[in-house]
Amino acid sequence: MGLLSISFPGDSDMAVPQAFLLGPLHEPAGGLMEPQPCPRSLAEGFLEEELRLNAELSQLQFSEPVGIIYNPVEYAWEPHRNYVTRYCQGPKEVLFLGMNPGPFGMAQTGVPFGEVNVVRDWLGIGGPVLTPPQEHPKRPVLGLECPQSEGPGQSMGQGWGQESASSWEQSRS
Repeated sequence: MGLLSISFPGDSDMAVPQAFLLGPLHEPAGGLMEPQPCPRSLAEGFLEEELRLNAELSQLQFSEPVGIIYNPVEYAWEPHRNYVTRYCQGPKEVLFLGMNPGPFGMAQTGVPFGEVNVVRDWLGIGGPVLTPPQEHPKRPVLGLECPQSEGPGQSMGQGWGQESASSWEQSRS
């Protein structure tokens, strides 16, 4: 997951993301510790690592021409968390990683390659999407109500659509 930067002339302000916390993270008291079985789920571990990396990303400073930064892991946290919690349940044959979220896909839904109709209607992912600290006037964040489609997300959804819903459900568990 990554940041989507949108720039436009004349605006030198930038959004500095603030990470949403999943819950308290416990640091070792000190020194080397013996490896212990992890009581958290795979999804919880993945989300914690995302938040850790996101906190590091939030420290980056940009100069012009970057004017606005969209970070859907923050403002679309609930649908993103719902997606990871639902589908990050065990070993997978394929992992989709998105680095530059499209303006009508993950930037709206918080789901990688997440065209709105695929996320909302086919995957059944929901949750509130907040307004980012700054929005580009030509790229408003409407969340799961966004009427526009994202090409790559729509294409991937059509590819997934060739599989039956039951085989998709089996593959995610």
